[in-house]
Order: sequence, then structure tokens, then C-alpha cells
Amino acid sequence: MNNYELMVIFTPVLSDEEFKNVQKTYSEFITENGGTIVHSNPWGLKSLAYPVQKKTTGIYWVLEYTAEASFNEKLKIALLRDEYVMRHMITKLDKYAVEYNAIKNSGVGFNTQKTEAQNG
Repeated sequence: MNNYELMVIFTPVLSDEEFKNVQKTYSEFITENGGTIVHSNPWGLKSLAYPVQKKTTGIYWVLEYTAEASFNEKLKIALLRDEYVMRHMITKLDKYAVEYNAIKNSGVGFNTQKTEAQNG
């Protein structure tokens, strides 16, 4: 099992309910294919650096998950077929990125850790 991060930019015309349903659909797709969800982070509506499909904003979603390497091709096909997805990117995380994300997601700040290490 490898660690991956999926960033998806959805079309800005989705309602909040539709956005939650799409997140749920992809989360279930990953778990049904033997993967596990580590962390989900919906960023919401953000401006794009350049227009994509004549749109200047998009709804961002970042998902960290573990899965077999062969699964990513299935996920990529599903994302390419989805009319709501404007862009997507799957990144394989190394052990340092996994550790960084775990600390970031736990809510403990890096400054706090440094201070505790120096005092201890």
C-alpha cells in the first residue's frame, strides 16, 4: 500500500450538497477498491491562476489516501469521465510527506514541537 494525495478542482456551479455528494462518491470509490482514507480537506471555492474551461474559480478538494499502485489508473479514469471535475492531480507521498501531513492534520503546530524539543 502506497500513500497518495489527490487534489481535485470541481466546477464552481456545484451546490454545497452536490459537492458533499461528489466527495462521498470518490471516498466510497477508494474504500470499495481496497484503499483507505487518511484525511479529507475540502478547501472550498478559490480563484484559479488562469481560466479553465472558461471559468475563473473552482471548488478545491484535497484527499489523502492509501491504496495499491494499480488503483490509481481506475481513479484517473473515473475523474476524467466526471463532468464536474475540471482538473485533478494524484501525487505519491514519500515518508517525509506522510509524516508532515500527519503532524499538520493533528492540529499540533511545528513551532510548538520545536519549543518542546528545545525545552525537553
